[in-house]
Amino acid sequence: MDALRRSLGWLSLLYALVFATFALLHAGVELGPVWQPVIVPAAIVETLCCVVLVGGGCGALARRPWAWDGLIYTHAAALGGVLLGMLALAFGAEAAPDEGNALLTAYHGIMALALAAGLSGAFYVSRVRR
Repeated sequence: MDALRRSLGWLSLLYALVFATFALLHAGVELGPVWQPVIVPAAIVETLCCVVLVGGGCGALARRPWAWDGLIYTHAAALGGVLLGMLALAFGAEAAPDEGNALLTAYHGIMALALAAGLSGAFYVSRVRR
């Protein structure tokens, strides 16, 4: 279980880096050839997801007593943010429908899958620990 805790801790930090990158993109920062339309609510949500995942990841790597609960809560919160973004895309809240839509769709799908897998792993361990 220690290997899973460490893995989820490092993956949480990786996910936080991805969220920070997309928060910058949605704030209007161009990263080389990659750009996104400025969407301030998306930048705010992605920044919050980044912060909670850093907290959960650092707690897991530092072997805090609340590490498993922290991983569950942070993965669930970030997954909620991703699902909110998917709903926004589905209902056309994006600035322009053809600007970077494929990248956003792939980003949301991959992050939802990764966060759901991490949440499943954290739930599994919390169930086994009883």
